[in-house]
Amino acid sequence: MRKIQMVDLKSQYDKIAATVNASIQEVLDTTTYINGPEVHKFQKNLEEYLDVKHVIPCANGTDALQIAMMGLDLKPGDEVITADFTFAATVEVIALLQLTPVLVDVDIVNMNISIDAIKRAITPKTKAIVPVHLFGRAANMEAIMRIANEHNLYVIEDNAQAIGANCRFSDGTKKKAGTIGHVASTSFFPSKNLGCYGDGGAIFTNDDDLAHKIRGIVNHGMYVRYHHDVVGVNSRLDSVQAAVLNAKLPFLDAYGKARQDAARKYSAAFEGHKNIIAPSICDICDCHVFHQYTLRIIDADRNALMEHLLAKGIPCAIYYPIPLHSQKAYADTRYKEEDFPVTNQLIKEVISLPMHTELDDEQIKFITDSVLEFLK
Repeated sequence: MRKIQMVDLKSQYDKIAATVNASIQEVLDTTTYINGPEVHKFQKNLEEYLDVKHVIPCANGTDALQIAMMGLDLKPGDEVITADFTFAATVEVIALLQLTPVLVDVDIVNMNISIDAIKRAITPKTKAIVPVHLFGRAANMEAIMRIANEHNLYVIEDNAQAIGANCRFSDGTKKKAGTIGHVASTSFFPSKNLGCYGDGGAIFTNDDDLAHKIRGIVNHGMYVRYHHDVVGVNSRLDSVQAAVLNAKLPFLDAYGKARQDAARKYSAAFEGHKNIIAPSICDICDCHVFHQYTLRIIDADRNALMEHLLAKGIPCAIYYPIPLHSQKAYADTRYKEEDFPVTNQLIKEVISLPMHTELDDEQIKFITDSVLEFLK
C-alpha cells in the first residue's frame, strides 16, 4: 500500500507533470513573472468556469477576503457577521480593517453558519455577512441572500474551501459557490481543491464598478502607472502560479468527483455506526466538493482515536480545535458561551480524515478499518 498522506500533491502532480512543466517553462522563457499572459489567461478561464463576470487574481486567500471588504467601503465600527467555527483568516481581516466582527454559531448538520443565528445577530450597525463554505460544502446562500436583501446588507462569500461546489436554489437553478453574493474570495493554497505551488488567491464579483475598484486596490491603488486613485495594497498572483492553475483548472471537476467518490466510500463503511456521524452525501452531491472529510465522533474518545490513527501511520487533523470566540485575539465580552452550543460541541467531536484526489480503495479500506477497529 502506498503511504497515506493527508493531501497527496506529488501523485497528483505526476499525472499532469508534462502540462504543468510546459506551462511553467513558458513563463520562464518569456520572463513575464508579474501580470504576464498566464495571469490574464487564468483570469478568463476561471471567469468562464464559474460563469462570473469578474475574477481578480491576488497573492493569497486572506488578501482576497481583505481586499473584497476594502472594495465595499466598510467603515471602522461597522459590524460584520461571520461563523465562529472556521479558520481565523475570516475574522482576522475584519479585525485588521477595524470593523467589528460578530461571531455566530453554526448549523449542527452542515457546520456552516446558522441562518437563525444570523437573524438574531443583526443590529442597526450590521453592514455585511460573511458565510464560509466550510470543508467544501456550500452554505445556504438562498436564505442568506434573502436576509441580506431584507436588511440591505453586503454578502461576502469566503469560498476558500469550496471552489467548484454548486449552490442549488428552490426554483431549480444552481450557481457556483462564490458567484452569488456581492463579492467572494478564494484561496489557491497548495492543498486546496484548486491549488497552486505556492500562495495565490482571487476575488470574484458580478459588479462592474466593484471589480474596477478592486483591480486598483490589488495593485497599489493604481489604474495608470504612478497614479494612485484609491488606497491599495500589493497583492498580485504571480505568473508561475497562474501557469500551474491554468494547467490544473481543466481537471477541477474531475478532482471534485474523485473527492466525492472517496467520501462515498468512507461514509458507506461508517454507515449506521453508533459513534460516528459522517457527512451526508446526496445522490447529486454537487453541493459538497469535500475539501475535508470530517467526521463527528459521538460518545467516544475523539482524541484517543486520533492518537490511534497516527500510530498506524494515518494522518488526520482536528479542524478546528478552538472556536474563534475563545481565541485570545478575538475574545470579547459580548460573547457568551451559551450563544455557541453547536460550535462548542463540534470542537470536541470533529476529526478530518485524509482527503485528496489520489486516495485509492486500499488506502480507504485501511483507514476505515482502523477507525472501526478503535470504535468497536
